[in-house]
Order: sequence, then structure tokens, then C-alpha cells
Amino acid sequence: MKRNRFYVTTPIYYVTAAPHLGSLYSTLLADVAARFHKLFGKEVFFLTGTDEHGQKIAEAAKKADKDPKEFVDSFIPVYKDIWKLYNIDYSKFMRTTDEYHVHAVQKWIIQLQQQGDIYKGQYIGWYCTPCETYVTEKDIPQGAKEVTCPSCLRPTNQLSEECYFFKLSAYQDRLLELYQNYPDFITPKERLHEVISFVKEGLKDLSISRTTISWGIPFPGDAKHVTYVWADALNNYITAIGYGSQGKEQELEYWWPADMQILGKDIVRFHAVYWPAFLMATGLAMPKTLLVHGWIKVGEQKMSKSLGNAVDPKFLADTYGVDVIRYYLTRKMTITHDSQFSLEDIEKSINDELANDLGNLLNRCLVLAYKYNYTTIQSSTNWSNSAQKLQTECGKMAHEVIELVELGYLYRAVARIWDFIHLVNAFMQQEAPWKTVNLDKALFEDTIAAVIFSLRTIGIALWPVMPEKMEKLLMSLGYNLKITPDQNILYQAIKWHGVCTLVMLEPLFQKYERKIEEKTEEEKKILIHSQAISEGQTAMKNIITIDDFVKVDMRVGLIEHAEPLEKSDKLMKLQVDFGPLGKRQILSGVRKYLTVDDLQGKKGIFVINFAPRMMMGYESQGMMLTAESDGNLSILQPGADIALGSKIK
Repeated sequence: MKRNRFYVTTPIYYVTAAPHLGSLYSTLLADVAARFHKLFGKEVFFLTGTDEHGQKIAEAAKKADKDPKEFVDSFIPVYKDIWKLYNIDYSKFMRTTDEYHVHAVQKWIIQLQQQGDIYKGQYIGWYCTPCETYVTEKDIPQGAKEVTCPSCLRPTNQLSEECYFFKLSAYQDRLLELYQNYPDFITPKERLHEVISFVKEGLKDLSISRTTISWGIPFPGDAKHVTYVWADALNNYITAIGYGSQGKEQELEYWWPADMQILGKDIVRFHAVYWPAFLMATGLAMPKTLLVHGWIKVGEQKMSKSLGNAVDPKFLADTYGVDVIRYYLTRKMTITHDSQFSLEDIEKSINDELANDLGNLLNRCLVLAYKYNYTTIQSSTNWSNSAQKLQTECGKMAHEVIELVELGYLYRAVARIWDFIHLVNAFMQQEAPWKTVNLDKALFEDTIAAVIFSLRTIGIALWPVMPEKMEKLLMSLGYNLKITPDQNILYQAIKWHGVCTLVMLEPLFQKYERKIEEKTEEEKKILIHSQAISEGQTAMKNIITIDDFVKVDMRVGLIEHAEPLEKSDKLMKLQVDFGPLGKRQILSGVRKYLTVDDLQGKKGIFVINFAPRMMMGYESQGMMLTAESDGNLSILQPGADIALGSKIK
């Protein structure tokens, strides 16, 4: 019987250079997920590491005039130092050159050979060395003059060599059955549909050995061959927890299957097709969820070292602080889509959200409490109506955060916490304790206590995202966070009744107010690069082709709930159901023209593949289409019998 546990993995990273922001993003998501589940009282195993074999590594080592093992060894301290800097609390850092992993992969190959899942043949085709990817015929557009990699778009090389094949084609039907029976196997749904489409086109057997390179795990029983890097690397998720190691069978049984495997969309095929087929052949269970995130982009370009727009994680930590970057990446880089990165967004997040929304709320409350000698605060059993309503909303927030984390939508969980922070700020402003203190001391104390206990829950809920800052916040409220097995600390926070002893502290977040001339050369370089892309895009004419139009994904949705957005005379906040595509929050500037009754319960047409954007502190995940006539707006509505999620063509 499985214990109350959570096993999360990152992709393992090629060690040809120091970790970049994309590597940090995947690893940070895993760390935040792991910390949340620790809060929920679970025993957690968090695996990360490095992928150290293959042609790309061998070529990079040769350029550096180093032995491959010496070359990869030189990068390990760099990775570990960056993860330590960002408080990445992994359980194990595995390397594919570790002896236990090498032996386990060889035992795995022998097992599959014995059961007939691996055979020797001849491979003739195209290969992308940077991605270590075999390019199949269906990846090559008709009439293409040059065969490029579908992932990185770089030229490929034609190969013809003897190799061993894994019978991937034999698992096509079982894979399709997996996707159908477990629709949450891949998150988000967009990635799932891509994978299903790829598999339905037909799978060919997969080459899993090479004879033209020597840097890799020796193929058992045939000295001419080394193991294909993905057949080696994917198995790290089970070898690291005991697979193939004598005496560690119970460890494997305890932790496997993984609860969440985090990866970027460029390697989804390996993890969603090859990996489950390998597991089926091995007789092991499927991971519960593959959480597939988009790319971090500058303008329209994916952030990468080869394009010269990559950002050093250490530079960001030194400039803005570790917890600020943890917050920015977790909340602003949406998992479901590619996300835009900019220094201006980081600085705006610091000033508007961290310093104003949260830091100022805490500071105002502490200053008032100290000024009027109310620093030992007892939880009330008889809250005022408004304070009781705030506590009820606090409980709702905590429960919804837990649900969102379980689904893997970490950015939405943080956004939900921020919705509640806005509510607490509104409560503070409405109750105005600085006015009531001389008129009704009991009401003053009730208000301060309600805010303090809300901040206590906020601090616990945000600890996985900003551990250092939130531990300071909680200490100022007299609370020492202790993670206890089998106890959900977040649930306990909303049910807790006791005493808080306040401690004054320096402001948690300082506003970022440096002018452009005060920025470092590194900051200026990033800003100039972003601006050049932006100006280039603006200069383009507004003429589009059919290729541009088909990129727009318009779907039918049902507006389940509509409400005016506080502090805005333009925006309505909509909760829209897209049927099999799930639900989304969409902000629309129609408040001056349409009422709640005009919207709620109505079907509409929405663009859903816009990059999510923040508006008045809320995330909008699409756009509602409207028509204007004589200064009036109407929503565009499909026929009543059109199913939710239907695509507009």
C-alpha cells in the first residue's frame, strides 16, 4: 500500500553549458510543487540531474579539447551552485554517468531483448545532433529542399548504420488507449491533442543504438554499439529510485509511479510517446501527470544562448533577489502557453504586487498594531460580519489553491492567492482601523486580528514560491513554520485558533526605482534586445496572409459567471467554460456597454491562443469577440446547438 507521498521530476539537462533561465524554470516549478506537497503533509522525493551522454556532448568536449567525462564533470558544480542559490531543495541529483544508472540501463536492454522488444536492423534516415532526435518521414514537409529538425529547425544529417530497434510500433494502440482513458496524463490539453495526432499518424520502430559514436552507455552484448541517448536518459526517472539496483526493489515500489514529471514542450514527444512505451515494455505503471510548459520568449523568439537573448539566472538573482525571480517565474510564466520575459515586467511585479499589495499590507498592519499597543493578538470566536466573511474567503482560497496545485496549475494557484490579497487590502481600506481605533477599540482589534490571521495563511500558502520572504513574514506574526508529516499545514492555518505575538521588521520588499542610466550593462543589453524586437514587430504592416489567420484559435465558450472588476470602469471578469478544453478566466473591456445579465449564461466566441496577460492584477487567458454598431457593443454568439470548445474556421 502506498504511503502519503509525492514524487516529482525535472528533465535532466545537457551539460554543454551553464544552466540558463529555461533550465531554472523547469527546476523551479518542480521545487514549488514539491514544497506545496510538503505543506500538504506528504513525504516528497524531488529528482533532478544531468544528461551526460550522446553525440552533442562528445562534440562539445572535443571543441573544448577535453575528455567527455572531464568535460561534463566541470559543469556539475555550476548546476548545483545555481540550484542552491535559488533554494532548490531537491532530494537527489542524478547523473547518467553514475555507475548504478549505467548498469540499470544495460539490465533494462537485456530484459527487453529477451522478451522480443528489441531487435537488430539497419537505420537509414535523418538525425538532429543538437536535439539528439531521429527525424521521421512525417516530420519532413512535402517538397522540402532541406530536412530540418521539427524541434529546433536546424539542418539534420543523413545516417545509414546498423542499429538496434525498440518495437515502438507494437505499442501504438496501447498508447492511444492510455491517452483516451487518462485524459489528465498530459497537462495542458493542447499538448495532449498534439501527441494523439502524432501517434495516430503511425509509429515506426525506434533506433536505440549508435555505432558512429563511442560516448554513451555500452550496448550489452555488442561492443560496436552504444545506447541511444534518449533510451539512456529517460530511464533516469526509475534508476534513481532503485530500478535495476539489487536490494532497492522496495524503494522503487514505494516511489514509482511518479506523480508529476515536469518538462518543456520541445521534448514532449520523448516523454509522452517513447517513455510510456518503454514503461509498458518494462511492466511498470505510467506516471500520473506529465506537466508540459511552454517556452520563455523575448518578443517572438524563444530564449536561447544561440540567439544571444538568454539571461543568466545568477544575474537576475543578484539584481532583483532570489525570491522575486521565483515569484515572477512561477506566476508570470504561464504553463499552458509560451510566455514573454522582460525586465520591465519583473520591476513592475516588484513595485505593484510584492511591495504594494503584500509588503505594504503587512507593514501598515504592524505599524498600527504597535502604535496602539495591540501586539498580542487572540483569534476571535466572535468575529464581526465583515471579518467573518474575510475568514470564510480565506478558507475558500486555501481549498482552491490545493486543488490547482494538484492539477499542476501553479501559476493559477499563485494568482488565486493574489486575488485574496486584493480582498484583504479592500477589507483593510473599508474597515479603516486608523479611524475606528478611538471610536470603537473592539472593532479596531477585530479588524487588525482578521488581517493578521489572513496574512498568516497567505504567508504559509506563498512559502513554496518565496520561502525566505515568507518565513520572515511569518516570523513577524510570531509563527515558526514547521513542516509536519501527515499534517496539511495549509488546512491547519485556516482552522487555527490561538495567539499571534507580533514582531516589527524591515519592509519585506523594496520598490525598484532605478532609472535607465543607472542600470548595469547587462540590464541595458537585455532591454535593448527586447526593444529592438518590439520595434521590429511594430514596424510590420497590418496585412496578413491565410497563414497568419489560421494561427488564430477561436472557440465557442459558455460564460458561466460574469462580474465587474473592482477599481476598473472598463473590465468585466468572466469565467468561461470551453467544454473538453477546460475553463478559463477572461477579462473583457465591455463594462460600459454590457451588464452581468447580458453576459452570464450566454455562449460567445473567444480567441484562446493569446499569451495570457495581467490586467489590473488579474490574469486574462483569452479575448471575447464583439461587434460594434453605432457606439454599441454586442457579443458574437454561435448557434445554440454548437458544442462548447468547437473551433471557428
